[in-house]
Amino acid sequence: MTVAQIRKHLSQFTIAIAGCGGLGSNAAVALARAGIGKLLLVDFDLVEPSNLYRQYFFCDQIGTFKTDALAENIHRIDNSIELETKNIKLDELAVIQLFSDVDLVIEAFDQAAEKQMLLEAMLVNFPEKPFIMGNGMAGYGNFEAIKQLQWDKQVYICGDFTNEISEDNPPLAPRVGIVANMQANLAMELLLKMSK
Repeated sequence: MTVAQIRKHLSQFTIAIAGCGGLGSNAAVALARAGIGKLLLVDFDLVEPSNLYRQYFFCDQIGTFKTDALAENIHRIDNSIELETKNIKLDELAVIQLFSDVDLVIEAFDQAAEKQMLLEAMLVNFPEKPFIMGNGMAGYGNFEAIKQLQWDKQVYICGDFTNEISEDNPPLAPRVGIVANMQANLAMELLLKMSK
C-alpha cells in the first residue's frame, strides 16, 4: 500500500488513548502522522516540568491539561485530524460511555490499578474491540527484550513485561518511545486489516 492509501484507510477510524503521558502522547503523535481519522484523548493530569523528559509536550504548556496540550500539538502536525478531549479520571462507567463508538483502545496508564481497571472494563464490556496495553518500559538498554504479544483474543501487550517504573528504574524517553511506537504500529496493523 502507498502512503496515500494507508492514510485514506486509517482516516475512517477512531482510536481512544487512555492516558496522555509518555506512552499515550507519543503513540497519539505517531498515529496522527500516519493519518488516523479521529483520536479521543483521555487524561486528568496537567503537564509538569518532569513530563518534558519523555512526553510530547513543551515548556510553554506546563500547567495545562495534557489532553489540551496534546491536541494542540497534534493539530500543529495535521489540523485535519478530528480530536476529542476528556479531562477526567477513567472509571468503568466512563469507559462504557466513552469507548463504545471507538474502533480501538490504547492503554497508556502509569499505575497498575488503573491498567487492571481498564483491562477488566474492556473485557466485560467490549470483548471484541482491539485493546493494546503497555507493560514494562522503564530504564534503558536491553532493547531485545521489548516485544509485543497477543494475550487474549483482542488484547495485546507491548513492552518487556519486567521493568516496572520505580525511583531507581525511571521511565526514560528512548524505551518509553519504543513501546509507544510499538503500540501505534500495532494499532495501524490491526486497523489496516479491518474494513469500515
